[in-house]
Amino acid sequence: MSYYKYHVFFCTNQREDGAQCCGASGGQVMRDYAKKQIKTLGLNGEGQCRINSAGCMDRCSEGPVLVVYPEGTWYTYVDQQDIDDIIEHHLQGGQVVERLKI
Repeated sequence: MSYYKYHVFFCTNQREDGAQCCGASGGQVMRDYAKKQIKTLGLNGEGQCRINSAGCMDRCSEGPVLVVYPEGTWYTYVDQQDIDDIIEHHLQGGQVVERLKI
C-alpha cells in the first residue's frame, strides 16, 4: 500500500530564456494554494494527500500542469477554482475532472 492515497506534483519549472513554462504561468502560486487548501481541509498526511513541486514535466505547451498519482492523471488549470475542483472532485471524491484533464 502506498504511503499516500494521492501524490500530486505541480510543475513549477521556470525557464530563464522566457520560453513558455509552468513557473511563468503560476505553477508555484497554485502549488502553494493547493498545499494550503489540503492542510485546511485536513487531507494531508499519511494515507491521504501530498502536494509537491516538480521540475520540468515536459508538457510546457499544455501548461501549467500537474499530475495526480497513483493514477497518473494529468491536468491543466487556470485559476484557484480549477484547483478547488481538482481537490473536491478528484482528491476528495475520487472522480477525474474531465474538463481539466489533458
